[in-house]
Amino acid sequence: MTKESIAPQLKALRNEIDEIDSKLVELLAKRRAVTTKVGELKSQVGMPIYAPEREAELITLRRQQAMEEGVSPELIEDILRRLMRDSYISQDASGYQCVNTECKKIVVIGGSGQLGKVFVDLFERSSYNVEVLEQNDWPDSDSILDGAGVVIVAVPIRLTSMIIQKLSCLPQACILADVTSVKEMPLYEMMKVHKGPVVGLHPMFGPDVSGLIKQTIITCEGRSPEQYNWLLKQFQVWGAKIYPVDALAHDQAMSMVQVMRHFSTIAYGYHLMTEGADISQLVEMSSPIYRLELIMVGRLFAQDPVLYTDIIFSNRDNVAMMKRFAYRFLELLEDVEMGDKDAFVTMFEQVADWFGDYADIFLQESKAMLLKANELKKH
Repeated sequence: MTKESIAPQLKALRNEIDEIDSKLVELLAKRRAVTTKVGELKSQVGMPIYAPEREAELITLRRQQAMEEGVSPELIEDILRRLMRDSYISQDASGYQCVNTECKKIVVIGGSGQLGKVFVDLFERSSYNVEVLEQNDWPDSDSILDGAGVVIVAVPIRLTSMIIQKLSCLPQACILADVTSVKEMPLYEMMKVHKGPVVGLHPMFGPDVSGLIKQTIITCEGRSPEQYNWLLKQFQVWGAKIYPVDALAHDQAMSMVQVMRHFSTIAYGYHLMTEGADISQLVEMSSPIYRLELIMVGRLFAQDPVLYTDIIFSNRDNVAMMKRFAYRFLELLEDVEMGDKDAFVTMFEQVADWFGDYADIFLQESKAMLLKANELKKH
């Protein structure tokens, strides 16, 4: 058997594959049209676009069907999750229900900024009257803030306190909120300047999101939650998950989740630069896991340095946390320098025990991420 002898059969099979692929595209287009209609129906009654129970049920059913048909259930789940992401985008394209039609005006201070624009867009798509207040608008701030039902402070951390202190004449029933990544200081300032409802918000996403589906917004109670609960419901209509937490607990967690990680990532990038590392060579020689790490480092340096500087410098307590991290780094380095493998293994096992079941959960989640990172690798 030669290449020439199988050529007719190969061509026929490839034509069959092309025909199947074409039908798949047609089916996907039909599916998207249906999900768009689903989004329109949900928006009419204020149902959240993201329905976790429905998603989990669908994946379970299709995985079972895949096994019965002799198809990899992992492949089907991967395809379904991609389809769901696309369907959320199609549903997100339509407008959203306005939860509080009696809210006459929403003012976003810093609404022309990257994160501010996200909220301006979402509120406008929910048919709210939205006004933006920027630095040049302060001479007219009284008229802009007059009659506001919600005022959201979306300015850099270093300016937040100064801006909040200018908001002493808000309407009594107005909801005052901020969206900075620290919460104790803004909440204290807002509670001091405004006697009405106050809530601290921390959107756990960047300005590059296309919508809030599956995104988390952390909330820290300030005053009169019964008056601002409708605002949280509006976020949920947009698809966001609301995670309430105490302001102090929030800032302590963020010192590890954000500050320490950002600082160590910046230090790693700085180290690569000063060592004269060849990034293109590192990328070509990297395994999927290391490529993913490089992606996360490079992603940070593609963004605004002032944003990360503000986060790291926002709280002097962060210095103590980073010093403890540096001490533990040097402690482990000493084990390596002394050749004490037993001590290193003992430490490793202790940390693994501390992670518990999460270690295996994260291992499985990372496998899917690594496959995608490898697929994206340019040759």
